Amino acid sequence: MPASVTVTAVPASRVPEPAVDTEVEPAEPEAAFGVRSTRWTAGGLEITGYARPGGRGTTWLSSMFTSLTLRPAEGADRTVTVRTRHLNLPEVTDDSGQHRYNHDWAGFTATVDPARLRHQGRWQEGDWLIEATVRSGLRQEHGPLTQYWCGSGEYPLVHWVDRDVRVLPSFADDALRLRIEVVRHRITAVTPFDGGLELALHAADCPEGTVLRLRHRQSSTELTFPLVPADGPAAHTVRVPFAPFVVDGDPSHEMEHWGPELLRPDGGTVRPVMDDRGGPLSAQHPLPGSDRLLYVKQLADGYPQFCVQSGTGLIERITPAGDGFDLTGEAPLGGDGPLELVLRHSNGTGEVHHPVERGERFSCHLPALSACSDGSLRPLPKGVWELRIRPVGRADAEQPLIVAPQALAALPVRVTVGSAATGSKSVLLQRRWHDTLILDSTPVLAAAERSAFTQHRLLTETYPAARRRPLRETVLYDVFGGRGYSDSPRAIHAELVRRRTPLEHLWVIDDAQGEVPEGVRAIRSHSPEWYEALGTSRYLVGNTHFPDFIERRPGQVIVQTWHGSLLKRIAHDVENAWLSDAGYLTALDREAPQWSLLVSPSSFATPILRRAFRYEGEILESGYPRGDVLARGTGAQTVRERLGIPAGKRIVLYAPTWREDQQRESGDGFHLGLRLDLDAARTELGADHVLLVRPHSHVREPLPGAGDGFLYDVGDYPDVQELLLAADVLVTDYSSIMFDFAITGRPILFFTYDLEHYRDTLRGFYFDLESEAPGPLIPTSPELLTALRDLAGSDALPARYADAYQRFRATHCHLDDGGAAARVVDRMLAIG
Repeated sequence: MPASVTVTAVPASRVPEPAVDTEVEPAEPEAAFGVRSTRWTAGGLEITGYARPGGRGTTWLSSMFTSLTLRPAEGADRTVTVRTRHLNLPEVTDDSGQHRYNHDWAGFTATVDPARLRHQGRWQEGDWLIEATVRSGLRQEHGPLTQYWCGSGEYPLVHWVDRDVRVLPSFADDALRLRIEVVRHRITAVTPFDGGLELALHAADCPEGTVLRLRHRQSSTELTFPLVPADGPAAHTVRVPFAPFVVDGDPSHEMEHWGPELLRPDGGTVRPVMDDRGGPLSAQHPLPGSDRLLYVKQLADGYPQFCVQSGTGLIERITPAGDGFDLTGEAPLGGDGPLELVLRHSNGTGEVHHPVERGERFSCHLPALSACSDGSLRPLPKGVWELRIRPVGRADAEQPLIVAPQALAALPVRVTVGSAATGSKSVLLQRRWHDTLILDSTPVLAAAERSAFTQHRLLTETYPAARRRPLRETVLYDVFGGRGYSDSPRAIHAELVRRRTPLEHLWVIDDAQGEVPEGVRAIRSHSPEWYEALGTSRYLVGNTHFPDFIERRPGQVIVQTWHGSLLKRIAHDVENAWLSDAGYLTALDREAPQWSLLVSPSSFATPILRRAFRYEGEILESGYPRGDVLARGTGAQTVRERLGIPAGKRIVLYAPTWREDQQRESGDGFHLGLRLDLDAARTELGADHVLLVRPHSHVREPLPGAGDGFLYDVGDYPDVQELLLAADVLVTDYSSIMFDFAITGRPILFFTYDLEHYRDTLRGFYFDLESEAPGPLIPTSPELLTALRDLAGSDALPARYADAYQRFRATHCHLDDGGAAARVVDRMLAIG
């Protein structure tokens, strides 16, 4: 018998007037000048940078004029002026972080010819300060060029301009300088011999008795080795044995640094430069009888450093290849067994692993995509990813990937991934701190779309203009701000398609992190088309908060399906400061009056939703559409196959909620706080079980040890309802997922290690979980594993929980008959 439908009728919702902007007008920004990248060309040092005038925009090509001026840092009163060519660089507007001025034409490129710095045709040593001047109207501003955060704009490359002359661009006091150096002492070759390294030097002014001295940074230890004359003027060799590096120095340091210098008999010293024009000099050399290596390193300024350290990946060649990059280099890591490349998001929110064949030389493919738990491929989420190499599973032995000097000039290397359907993005390999390899997955939105300037105009101009145009017969769906095709909006879409309702279907996708079915058009979150769709779509269907600037227009229908039944308190019912301090409740109070329809999963939930959201509009007591698939109960085998779970394995799904008092230090999401003993779980359950862990969407941490055949991280699985279909047993704490799984009638275990704290301090409950839970409350990990082991034999909870389970379903699942989506669609279309 179909479930009953209750409609709470109220007068048409009152749409409040837009809030008055009381924000204090910010001060006029000052002029800003900086470098974004540099490279050496046949004409000299090409600088790409920006010059933003203060208090005015640079919207078109002739908005302003920029030039560079080079001045000696001290001494001679000379200046060299360099003309620039203006570039359209929307990244400059984006990086400015302000919404008042467009600085797209503040970019420039200029080429500094070092030959112009010679005096009377001769190279003269010294530093030159580079300053930018921007002229806009009658106004003129100038300042030094500041450093970029990565790449050649952070550490420009050294360049030889003559046989014994090089130019060194660098930043000092956050200002770009050029140093002209006449080099009299050069290391030209590093050759291994049995027991050490032989260095070839071109070194003038080195009388008999000159030695190579290595000074240990971490202690007062010094090593000296004599120079031996070689064939040719100023030619010398020096042999540096490995043995002292094994016994000397300070072994308590993870890495030892030795600084080389030439020490003359009179006590004078000079540092030799590494001259790699004849071939690479940097390399890692195994130290006999040790698990460490001697890395002869070329620093950013071209001077050498000897490093005693564990082996690392030294990348000598990087090439774009299809969906990623091919890397070639050496990786002389200690130990046996295979290696793996680890990509770790810089904010700690994600980790991706790729296999690497062991060997002193290696080649591997680094995809710009990550494989999701359902088998699909998605572009790496936006942000900076650090790269490490290590023996498989040995987090204690991982090392950064270092770019060899001969490969630095090739960076950045860029590929484009994604699709026209959900958005494409650039992913590039770049360097930081001179030679450390990183991966930068850029946003799907181009700089010209995502800047604060553009977003402000999309909000204040594009969206209001869209609201004045005729409504389109379109449905715009949004699940958790663009996370993908899932939850109740998915079920509503399927029902509309089943009915062949003549509507266009649009789905919000953020950062290309989702897929949409045929017949649905993806809309990039916060793109111009997103603002357009919010203003012109007749129907908006979402399962979480809509943007707080939304103003429902006449004839528009906004359906709030929400995303969970109610054990823990929500919104205005929460009696702690975590939600209110974040401005959450204020934004909610602006949003809730815009809803046309709020979906309730049960008669128990209806009054709570009205009170907690302070919502005066219509509530449809229909059941959650997302529960229909569980009521029908088909498709579990397909899900098992997508996950790659072997036949015969019992599936335990562990889906804990989040905790407001466990926010990550970066402010990005919350800690996983896993209290389940995974090693014990493998021992107790591993033979015939698999454990699927589904962290809450607010949790932003990788699951350690996942992917071993027992433990599965399914946090990125598109739709949790499918996981519930496949699971034999659910383990949760206070998550609303319990209400969905109860539709199946399968066992639920409650891992409630912090029951009192969560109930009495964090959130509070709407009913007594201890007396009404449809399964046992288990406080410790050993007891939980015992309960799971016991369940495997009977496939059912003890009989004493049967009545509680039946009462729970009668209270909270009485509308879950497979027809919730149809009821929501009926009402939604009737309103529209």
